[in-house]
Parts: sequence; C-alpha cells; structure tokens
Amino acid sequence: MRELVIDSIRISQMNYQRVVVLKELETNLFLLIWIGPTEAEAIAVKMQGMSVPRPLTHDLLVDLVKSVGGAFEHILVNDLQNETFYAKIVIRIGDRTHEIDSRPSDAMAVAVRAEVPIYVAEQVMAKAAIAMDQETGQPTSPQGGGREAAPAEVTEEELQGLSAFTDLINELDMEDFERK
Repeated sequence: MRELVIDSIRISQMNYQRVVVLKELETNLFLLIWIGPTEAEAIAVKMQGMSVPRPLTHDLLVDLVKSVGGAFEHILVNDLQNETFYAKIVIRIGDRTHEIDSRPSDAMAVAVRAEVPIYVAEQVMAKAAIAMDQETGQPTSPQGGGREAAPAEVTEEELQGLSAFTDLINELDMEDFERK
C-alpha cells in the first residue's frame, strides 16, 4: 500500500466531470479518479474548512461510527476493474477491524472528515499512476507504478479503457501541481 493525499479536485473541460487528483507523498506520482459533483463538493467543503449548518451525509457517517465507539483507521483504494476504482473504509470497533466496501469518492469524503490516511494498493498504482515531470508539468509515462513495483500486467482491453485517463491528463494544465 502507498499513501497518497488529495492534491486537488479538477473539472474536465471535455465533459465537465470532476476528477480528484491524488498525489503520492514521497514521489511525483499522481492518480486521477473521476467522482460525482456531490462527492466533489463534500470533499471540497471539508478541505476548504467551510462549515455547513447541518451535517452532510459523510459527516453523519463519521459521527455515527464515532458515537458507537468506532474509530476510522484509513481508507484503501484497493482495485481497478473495467475503468472502475474500488475502495474500502477501514474502521475499528473494540478489538475488531471492519472493511466496508465503498466508492472511492465516498471513502475520500470520509477520510478528510475523519482525518485518516488514504492508501492505494500497489496493483492500482501500477495500472493507473501517472508520473509527472517536475520541470514541464507533463506526464512522463502514461501509466506505471514507479518505485520498485513490478510492472502490472495490463490487458489490451484495460489499456483501451485507460485511454480516457490519458485524454484527461493531456487536457489538464498540470504545471501548477508542484507550485504548492
């Protein structure tokens, strides 16, 4: 597992969909995941420190788990199949750990509220991570996991599915990623 942080939320100019940009902490690898507008707003509200008069759904979930004595451990983006990312929300109640199936967007909205790490499985990074050149802000590889990870075996069908990611990356202005 690798730890990533939410770098930004962007809007694709091709189709106006939201994409959350995750960045690996110690490298120049990025992972882009399309999310819905509601989840994008839920993540952005918390990241920008905005307050809302009533709890949002993700606030309610965090409060519910905490009220029954649970604690959030982390979230894990654990799989990528047919252009769909999968995630787990990991909570601890007493001495038991529970992994709850989740959409990555909901898991990230919970993670920012519970202030827990976001991890991504090695095989997901190997299939979909994008390395960025620090000087040009341009992708240096269409995919790859970097580090010592063995290259993932990616089928021709998966490559065609990931071409949408390549199109989005080529459209985004990535130069400002390293300006933080």
